[in-house]
Amino acid sequence: MGRRTENVNLNTYYTIFLEIGLIVTLLIFIIIMRIDLRPTVQEEIVLDVQEEVIMEEIVQTRQEIKVPPPPRPPVPVAVPDHEIIEEVDIMIDAELDFNAPLNLPPPPSPKPEDEKADDDEQIFVIVEQMPELIGGLESIQSKIRYPEIAKRADISGRVIVQFVVNEKGEVVNPQVIRGIGGGCDEEALRVVKEAKFRPGNQRGRPVKVQYTVPVIFVLRD
Repeated sequence: MGRRTENVNLNTYYTIFLEIGLIVTLLIFIIIMRIDLRPTVQEEIVLDVQEEVIMEEIVQTRQEIKVPPPPRPPVPVAVPDHEIIEEVDIMIDAELDFNAPLNLPPPPSPKPEDEKADDDEQIFVIVEQMPELIGGLESIQSKIRYPEIAKRADISGRVIVQFVVNEKGEVVNPQVIRGIGGGCDEEALRVVKEAKFRPGNQRGRPVKVQYTVPVIFVLRD
């Protein structure tokens, strides 16, 4: 009787240990499956490097001129409707001068990479045949309108506009590099944008040419 009891106990322990062993084995298998055993591969960062080509003039390089902001014109004072304003005849005069000296600082010496720029994208300052304004100064001088704010504030002076004449003779990217305010800067830009040129030529073909034009606003009593 005692021997049978001992066999029953051994069978019971064997079953329990077998179940525990299976459970432990299953847990170890699950843990191994969840662990990423693949070798770590460091990602490579590939930079898309694009060659940068600096395109500037062959004869002279362009130079950005920092100009102080134009003075603010005085704000016109509102006049009551019942007040009578004395009418004064004022002669106004505005002119374009393509030959007036600008007294601009000389451009820096060209860099070696500038000499390798493609002529098709090059913007020249001096070429064999400079651009020619179609119709002369009279074609656009009559379009200039003296701004009302400038007349009231007695503003006069020279507005210097810089732009590029492209291969088609069109004015491209006009900008005021020296202004006087009072609406004169905007008026000078408007007139220059409407100008049409015969394109400049270099080596027998049209090229882009940088141009600088002073527009002079003068109030005369």
